[in-house]
Amino acid sequence: MTITIATEPRTGRSLVTDTEFDMLAAFCADEYSLERCVADRVLDQALALVYVMGTTRSGAAMAPSQQVDPGWHTLILHTDWYANWCQEQFGYFLHHQPNSKVRTRGLMTDVVGRIRAAGFDVDERLWGTAADCNAPACCGDGPCC
Repeated sequence: MTITIATEPRTGRSLVTDTEFDMLAAFCADEYSLERCVADRVLDQALALVYVMGTTRSGAAMAPSQQVDPGWHTLILHTDWYANWCQEQFGYFLHHQPNSKVRTRGLMTDVVGRIRAAGFDVDERLWGTAADCNAPACCGDGPCC
């Protein structure tokens, strides 16, 4: 007999304390004029992204989507906090090195795959990789659903 234990994907939010998440999400909402519920989603995905980049040393091959980018900027704007968090998580400071990468659907699909492979829940709508809806049928995650 084989016993399978289902594990739920972890969240970026789980990488920080509730107090830290609330502080960062409130800043993200205020700084980027986002509804708080949207800022929560953005920050969750940014934490997962930065964690995967830092633990795999694959930052040069990864980039945030346009929607997730404010979350990463929120992290790095809290320089003392971010430096300490990086040291605790990866043992080094993960620098933000903006470049002129084109945020193609292919790149975002690759980034989403890396985040998911690391065990994180992915909010496809923030990455531009959610399936398109073909009305009148509903695809499950398109805008008509």
